[in-house]
Amino acid sequence: MASVGSVMLGLLFLYCFLTRGCQALDCEVCNTFLETFYNSLKEKNIDFTPSTIESHLMLTCSFTKGKDNRLCYYLGATSDAATKITSEVTRPMSAHVPVSKICEKLKKIDSQICELKHEKVLDLKSTDLSKLRVLELKKILDSWGEVCRACMEKTDFVNLIKELAPKYAFANHRADL
Repeated sequence: MASVGSVMLGLLFLYCFLTRGCQALDCEVCNTFLETFYNSLKEKNIDFTPSTIESHLMLTCSFTKGKDNRLCYYLGATSDAATKITSEVTRPMSAHVPVSKICEKLKKIDSQICELKHEKVLDLKSTDLSKLRVLELKKILDSWGEVCRACMEKTDFVNLIKELAPKYAFANHRADL
């Protein structure tokens, strides 16, 4: 007999297949990054030509970290990228094609693009840091660009995170846990 969880999962996949309604779940990082990028271009009243969009994409990608940076690498919008498929983003975006459609097309070119998933969001106010592993505490610090050179024990990491938390609390913190 099938469990309730497997039945629900099956129904979700059936819904996604029939309605094509799970595009955002499929290419999570691509959809969120390109949607944010597109909205920033609109807010700045940027001329929507492929060359202008590409220059802004390259600039935006130079400041990305984590999964967004990996997406930029796959698109060829980083200086160390091996291939360059930025035109697959800039041309449709210049014609105001929906981001979900752009990501669908990118998935056909390079399936790795849609395999990227955002890290778990960690709420530092409700999380008991002392119950996390040292590796997880190091990842929190790393995601902030901080390093604890004098930390010898777990409590040293916990204290440093508590000390730095107000500085990084308002940035939508993501920790790869």
